[in-house]
Amino acid sequence: MSAQSGYISLHPSVVFVLTFVGLWLAAWLGARYRRGRHFAQEQRQDFGLILASTLTLLGLLIGFSFSMAASRYDQRKNLEEAEANAIGTEYLRADLLDVPDRDKVREQLVRYVEQRIRYYTARQDDVAGINAKTTQLQDAMWSTVSAAAKRRPDPVMALVAAGMNDVINSQGYTQAAWSNRIPISAVILMAAIAIGCNLLVGYGSPSVSSRSPLLAVLPLLVALALTLIADIDTPRHGVIHVAPNNLTTLLESLKSSQR
Repeated sequence: MSAQSGYISLHPSVVFVLTFVGLWLAAWLGARYRRGRHFAQEQRQDFGLILASTLTLLGLLIGFSFSMAASRYDQRKNLEEAEANAIGTEYLRADLLDVPDRDKVREQLVRYVEQRIRYYTARQDDVAGINAKTTQLQDAMWSTVSAAAKRRPDPVMALVAAGMNDVINSQGYTQAAWSNRIPISAVILMAAIAIGCNLLVGYGSPSVSSRSPLLAVLPLLVALALTLIADIDTPRHGVIHVAPNNLTTLLESLKSSQR
């Protein structure tokens, strides 16, 4: 397993525990190392400047990472809507096919939508099987449409073939968006700066002992922020998900039209 895939597999709750414990330990080590050491007035001013700059950099990185995760979440929602529209459009265009092919393509599209809904709600272990069934349905639908287009090579059939191509392409765009994560290098950089900030906070708090619960405040806040980013960035874990609402509505509409 690569570093990137290992990061993806982490549940947000695991990210929270690991982040909080690691950052609190960094603050505790900073406070422990400070024992018996005192800043001169000039050193205190220089240290405050360094601490403020480091915390600002951490805040910028967290904000930048949240923006990346949120934009990917919005992209996944938009692609789900686009995928439902492409399938619905092709279902209507199937009317242009001859009766046997029309019924066959429509039945395949209904089963295809069911697989796409399963993709959005499945656990990671089930994705490979769903993808395999999705590919089989794509091949079957394309074979039906392309055979019909070869028998009737006219602009009408070209429209049906283009619609099926949109259906297949929309699934590929969705798949790519779900695999797109915050780069692991950005995660490592953010973790390193967060650890450094907490070391500095612990070291630069002379009125706070290494046993004080106040040392846990910054680690807790940073851990919550990073957990939120991880939750948004991992579609199959946590509490923030892209629900296939448009695909579910489409499936109900397709099934009702077949009755």
